[in-house]
Amino acid sequence: MNLQETAKALRKGSVSALELVTDSVRRIAALDPKLKAFITVTAEMAQNQARQADQDLANGKDRGPLHGIPVAVKDVFCTQGIRTTCGSKLFADYVPEYDAAVVERLKSAGAVIVGKTNMHELAYGVTSTNPHFGTVRNPWNLDRITGGSSGGSGSAVAAGIVPMAMGSDTGGSIRIPASFCGTVGLKPSFGRVSRYGVLPLDFSLDHMGPLTQCVRDAALTLNAIAGFDLRDETSSRRPVEAYLPPEPVAIQGLRIGLPENFYFDRVSTSVADSVRRAARLAEEAGAIVVPVSVPDVAQLNTIGRLILLSEASATMDHYLNRREDFGADVRALLDQGRLIPATDYINAQRVRRMLLQEFQSIWKHVDCLFTPTTPTSAPRIGQSTIDLGGPEDVRIASTRLTRGINVLGWPALSLPCGFDEEGLPLGLQIIGPSFQEALIMRVGAALETALNLTYRRPVL
Repeated sequence: MNLQETAKALRKGSVSALELVTDSVRRIAALDPKLKAFITVTAEMAQNQARQADQDLANGKDRGPLHGIPVAVKDVFCTQGIRTTCGSKLFADYVPEYDAAVVERLKSAGAVIVGKTNMHELAYGVTSTNPHFGTVRNPWNLDRITGGSSGGSGSAVAAGIVPMAMGSDTGGSIRIPASFCGTVGLKPSFGRVSRYGVLPLDFSLDHMGPLTQCVRDAALTLNAIAGFDLRDETSSRRPVEAYLPPEPVAIQGLRIGLPENFYFDRVSTSVADSVRRAARLAEEAGAIVVPVSVPDVAQLNTIGRLILLSEASATMDHYLNRREDFGADVRALLDQGRLIPATDYINAQRVRRMLLQEFQSIWKHVDCLFTPTTPTSAPRIGQSTIDLGGPEDVRIASTRLTRGINVLGWPALSLPCGFDEEGLPLGLQIIGPSFQEALIMRVGAALETALNLTYRRPVL
């Protein structure tokens, strides 16, 4: 059951929060030895919280749709009294004395956290091949990566262990696992969800959001976690909307942009066909599909990589003397960042502002964009290159269609739009203007109904 269905069952009395949490813990015990989706499991604490959630419901105290629902959070979110490793040997024994803002809000909404999910070390990579806590495996095919860095969250949701798991996204780290694992992944606008209490990777690119089994569950989660937080200097004071799409959902007259350049270059045939089919279904539902030419996304990606290399190295500067405690891939990226001159970083931020103005012109012509989330389905574990008319590094290829959206700070939603010839899921990315999460989730919910793919789950 998805989050909405589970919430209804709880209120009908056909299931209890304790039963839900106990089942989630059992599934972790049964599946995680092969999935490696979790770093820490909080079974006893979660069961105690579930008992309290059941008692509260019995006494008429209902905290909302997440009340009594088992969820997981990526191990970048500080959790009071529970270790928070960031997937790193550096923080293997770090036990925070406070909760991240997102964790506070989930608890306030009645959600029950059953564990902390595995991830790419320091959230700095796309494979979730973690040298310290094990390689996260894809429930659709255990020989495939989950994507990263929120790979454990993608794996846990796809495997049905939890209906929602929190992730973080600096260059695609929510949307890439969503695409590879066949889940929904939402990267909200920059400033929409507080970053307080999150172990940072990048000062100006980090975003927090959920991975879920369906679009409406992402909307319910955003309703719970969005909003201004004085403790986060990047937090927006813009009022929070009601994000849950109506039923039935209508998209008549909405202008959907389908890029004519960049986004369909060097993508697999199955990905291109699936995304274009989604656009046709949107058209059949009354939307207007508009061919658009987007500004220079390649330059936007270059700027994004330069900013990330610089800011990530600055973030981790205090720890770089402990070289043996880093995995080889992350250590190499941090070393690269230290070689970038300050003038290059400053100029990158200047170009970033210029590009944002150029890209804003898109919204004069369309309401949202449809693009592939990733150029292929999930690569094999250990695979270093993808061949799309020539070899391309897995990390560069996997982030090519997502990275620029972090630079712009726009909201983006990934949802399943098809399967390739090997039965692996493919992702559609819906991009909207800043703070238009309600719009892209309305479009996503309409497409989800038309595509009718949510019934397909991996068999483990």
